[in-house]
Amino acid sequence: MAWPARLLLSSLVAILSVGASCGGAQSVPPEMRSAPESRPGLGPGDLFEVRVYGEEELTAQYRIEADGSIDFPFLGRLEVAGSTPREVADVIAAGLRERQILREPQVTVFVAESNSLRITVMGAVARPGTFPVVPGMTAVQAVSMAGGFTALASQNDTVLTRREGEQVRRYPVPMRRISDGREPDVEVRGGDIIFVPERTF
Repeated sequence: MAWPARLLLSSLVAILSVGASCGGAQSVPPEMRSAPESRPGLGPGDLFEVRVYGEEELTAQYRIEADGSIDFPFLGRLEVAGSTPREVADVIAAGLRERQILREPQVTVFVAESNSLRITVMGAVARPGTFPVVPGMTAVQAVSMAGGFTALASQNDTVLTRREGEQVRRYPVPMRRISDGREPDVEVRGGDIIFVPERTF
């Protein structure tokens, strides 16, 4: 069994035990109320938009190919996998300047879709599975991508599992309280696992 599958299985077992022991909704932990750590570099399958100020013909979306590169006008193949959006913008600007295509290019890169980073939503949702993470995605949006809760979902007992370095941490995410505006939503990041248990009667 591959490492991700082992992590998924062990996380599910632990989440089930956490969900079963929850006697009521818990608050979102303080460390989850802030934005997650900066995301790692771009990867194959990611879609991003390059904007070159004043140059509409150079402003377009690019999807990173399997070899980690894109084909950019005038510059040819550029290796971008592993780079941050800011680093990609700097490389493009430097290339346009060095080739004397633009004197002082102003380049910005915005991630439109991250397929190299995915989130898993499991349990009492309509369509469990893995989904691409887009910048700013929250737990509520992730569950919506999974088709929403089933009728038996124990929404306030939802648990988010996140690997932080060598540690795996589990956080309560009281989804109904979040939806009602009584708790802040939680921004997710690639590799997170959201588990929604069923109610016990």
